[in-house]
Amino acid sequence: MTDIILHHFDISPFAEKIRLAFGIKNLSWHSVEIPLVMPKPDLTALTGGYRKTPVMQIGADIYCDTQRIALELETRFPAPTLFPGHSRALSFAFAQWSDAAFFQPGSGLSLGTNTALPEDIQTDRREFFSYMDFDTLEEQLPHLFSQFCAHLHLLEDMLATDTSWLSGETAGWLDVLGYFPVWMCQSNIAGSEAMLGPLPKLRSWVERVTAIGHGQRSELAADEALAIARSNTSTASVDIADDAWPRALQEGSPVTVTPADYGAVPVTGALLRLTHQDIAIARTDDRAGDVVVHFPRAGYKVDPQ
Repeated sequence: MTDIILHHFDISPFAEKIRLAFGIKNLSWHSVEIPLVMPKPDLTALTGGYRKTPVMQIGADIYCDTQRIALELETRFPAPTLFPGHSRALSFAFAQWSDAAFFQPGSGLSLGTNTALPEDIQTDRREFFSYMDFDTLEEQLPHLFSQFCAHLHLLEDMLATDTSWLSGETAGWLDVLGYFPVWMCQSNIAGSEAMLGPLPKLRSWVERVTAIGHGQRSELAADEALAIARSNTSTASVDIADDAWPRALQEGSPVTVTPADYGAVPVTGALLRLTHQDIAIARTDDRAGDVVVHFPRAGYKVDPQ
């Protein structure tokens, strides 16, 4: 089973990363629309509780975090590459900037300037974005505005060469990483046009990235995705690195895997992979059957149970 299933919602900026990756690789994929707020019972059956968006499913393999999803797409569908010019390592270092320093003030502006957000979304995001002080959010808006604009201008400087893309001659993951906070800005932040107005290179680049598109999308019901998981077997292989931490762990060890930043809901399972690049745990669910849930190593905490 190699069909790609993306569990996401359309206004998710992190899901936009993966939709653009599908566009770069010109892939066909199935879309399962998930709720904007918890609970998400169909998704939880697959992931064991991981609550960030998006999640990619291929058969009985469940991929969490856009970093891990991008690497899996590159492995399964190597051309066109997401990492032109040997930019893979640089791209994931760049992600530490785009996912945190750039995205976080943008998310604060998005929530702080959208005063008409429904109460259930506000409550959910207060719990989810643990780095944000919602009680003083209105007071923080001028500072958040200054920080987000500083990163927009940094992007303008990055685009001050003759190349059309951050990745070089062709679009790649670097462009996706730089673009998704801008996409969020345009979609959700009041006054976004004024922020982008004095940045002509950035605006032209945004038009080029937007034109990449999302590949070929078709809709799929959540219960169909669960049936696909039940009827397939994971293709993951066992790999426990000798120098991986914690060192006492071995194949089959019961562990929890938890994001180290926010949305820190632990997922429990039996360890299958623990390398310097990835983590995978096997778990069984009454509705999803036997699945393997995959995470990147960087940014995730592994604890023995």
